[in-house]
Amino acid sequence: MLEKVYEWLDARMATREWAAAGQFSLADCAAAPSLFYADWTHPIAERFAHLRAYRARLLARPSFARAVEEARPFRPYFPLGAPDRD
Repeated sequence: MLEKVYEWLDARMATREWAAAGQFSLADCAAAPSLFYADWTHPIAERFAHLRAYRARLLARPSFARAVEEARPFRPYFPLGAPDRD
Protein backbone atom coordinates (compact mmCIF):
# COMPACT_ATOMS: atom_id res chain seq x y z
CA MET A 1 0.00 0.00 0.00
CA LEU A 2 2.87 2.38 0.68
CA GLU A 3 4.09 1.91 -2.88
CA LYS A 4 0.72 3.11 -4.18
CA VAL A 5 0.75 6.10 -1.84
CA TYR A 6 4.36 6.90 -2.76
CA GLU A 7 3.42 6.83 -6.45
CA TRP A 8 0.44 9.12 -5.88
CA LEU A 9 2.42 11.54 -3.71
CA ASP A 10 5.32 11.57 -6.14
CA ALA A 11 2.98 12.64 -8.94
CA ARG A 12 1.44 15.35 -6.73
CA MET A 13 4.82 16.69 -5.65
CA ALA A 14 6.13 16.86 -9.24
CA THR A 15 4.64 20.35 -9.56
CA ARG A 16 4.83 21.51 -5.94
CA GLU A 17 7.40 22.52 -3.41
CA TRP A 18 5.04 22.06 -0.46
CA ALA A 19 1.90 19.98 0.02
CA ALA A 20 -0.66 22.79 -0.20
CA ALA A 21 -1.10 26.51 -0.67
CA GLY A 22 2.24 27.01 -2.42
CA GLN A 23 4.01 27.55 0.88
CA PHE A 24 4.92 25.55 3.95
CA SER A 25 1.70 24.87 5.87
CA LEU A 26 0.02 22.66 8.42
CA ALA A 27 -0.33 20.02 5.69
CA ASP A 28 3.47 19.73 5.61
CA CYS A 29 3.61 19.55 9.41
CA ALA A 30 1.24 16.58 9.22
CA ALA A 31 3.12 14.92 6.36
CA ALA A 32 6.59 15.20 7.89
CA PRO A 33 6.37 12.53 10.62
CA SER A 34 4.32 10.22 8.40
CA LEU A 35 6.88 10.28 5.59
CA PHE A 36 9.74 10.13 8.06
CA TYR A 37 8.57 6.83 9.55
CA ALA A 38 7.02 5.41 6.37
CA ASP A 39 10.43 5.64 4.69
CA TRP A 40 11.94 3.74 7.59
CA THR A 41 9.45 0.88 7.27
CA HIS A 42 9.34 0.79 3.46
CA PRO A 43 12.07 2.96 1.88
CA ILE A 44 10.95 5.41 -0.77
CA ALA A 45 12.37 4.05 -4.04
CA GLU A 46 14.74 6.10 -6.19
CA ARG A 47 12.09 6.29 -8.91
CA PHE A 48 10.00 8.55 -6.66
CA ALA A 49 12.42 11.44 -7.00
CA HIS A 50 9.84 14.17 -6.32
CA LEU A 51 8.68 12.50 -3.12
CA ARG A 52 12.25 11.91 -1.97
CA ALA A 53 13.05 15.57 -2.61
CA TYR A 54 9.95 16.64 -0.66
CA ARG A 55 10.97 14.45 2.29
CA ALA A 56 14.46 15.99 2.14
CA ARG A 57 12.95 19.50 2.18
CA LEU A 58 10.88 18.55 5.22
CA LEU A 59 13.96 17.22 7.00
CA ALA A 60 15.79 20.45 6.20
CA ARG A 61 13.16 22.59 7.95
CA PRO A 62 14.79 23.82 11.17
CA SER A 63 11.80 22.94 13.36
CA PHE A 64 11.50 19.40 12.01
CA ALA A 65 15.26 18.87 12.02
CA ARG A 66 15.28 19.84 15.69
CA ALA A 67 12.42 17.43 16.47
CA VAL A 68 14.27 14.61 14.70
CA GLU A 69 17.48 15.37 16.57
CA GLU A 70 15.81 15.65 19.97
CA ALA A 71 14.03 12.32 19.43
CA ARG A 72 17.25 10.51 18.47
CA PRO A 73 17.70 8.93 21.97
CA PHE A 74 14.31 7.25 21.63
CA ARG A 75 15.03 5.47 18.35
CA PRO A 76 15.64 2.11 20.01
CA TYR A 77 11.93 2.09 20.91
CA PHE A 78 10.86 2.13 17.26
CA PRO A 79 9.31 -1.34 16.88
CA LEU A 80 10.91 -2.16 13.54
CA GLY A 81 14.31 -0.77 14.42
CA ALA A 82 15.59 2.59 13.26
CA PRO A 83 17.83 2.77 10.22
CA ASP A 84 21.23 4.35 10.65
CA ARG A 85 20.31 7.52 8.73
CA ASP A 86 18.26 10.70 9.01
